[in-house]
Amino acid sequence: QVRFGESGGGLVQPGESLRLSCVASGFEFDIAPMGWYRHRPGKEREWVARISGNGVSTDYADDDVKGRFTISRDNAKNTVYLQMNGLKPEDTGKYQCNAVRSMSTHAVRFGSWGQGTHVTVAL
Repeated sequence: QVRFGESGGGLVQPGESLRLSCVASGFEFDIAPMGWYRHRPGKEREWVARISGNGVSTDYADDDVKGRFTISRDNAKNTVYLQMNGLKPEDTGKYQCNAVRSMSTHAVRFGSWGQGTHVTVAL
């Protein structure tokens, strides 16, 4: 059974940082490209970043995210991370991870999702 367990969210002030973690199980994690997604208030779930199975290649949704967020992984721990620096109020939302079908798409591989971790950026 595929499972994702996200953690690390919280309430922070603008400009601060958070490091999100996602522990995955139920599939061959070490060869699976992984992605982070977020669901911001009033918007559809959107892709944020993805990383190849070996961690060498990374992609980000846009230049704003690319300049502030860093995706990484530890295959020995079946964990993917999202380091978020310079957080803005518009980053507020629920963050989730999933395996992506390939590094040429942000379409998810599995229909099941974890509960996510909530990030709130406010004064």
